[in-house]
Amino acid sequence: MYYDLVIHVDDNDPARLNLAFNNVANYKAALPGEDFRVVMVANGPAVQLFTRANAALAERGAKLMAEGLSIRLCNNALKSFSVAREDLWEGCEVVPAGVVEIVKLQREGFALLRP
Repeated sequence: MYYDLVIHVDDNDPARLNLAFNNVANYKAALPGEDFRVVMVANGPAVQLFTRANAALAERGAKLMAEGLSIRLCNNALKSFSVAREDLWEGCEVVPAGVVEIVKLQREGFALLRP
């Protein structure tokens, strides 16, 4: 059985991102001993949350990334909201288009969650 999960975040709302982080932690805790991947894809205004200026979120994100979470940010949104790559959290990956990334992951068998 596949347990791969993609979480889509598109709001510039720290509470929504924290909810998504809670979903990641709870998902991981509910599947002990299972092999799975969890990818968070952020696009639209949400990419503004993934900068070093958001220290508390960055700390929580870093902990989850160390436990296997992959965070992928939409390059189109980064450009639209003038977010420089050098301001992003360490470990975040930039993908050309967030929506395309979500579709690719779904085609690989990932389930989609939008908190």
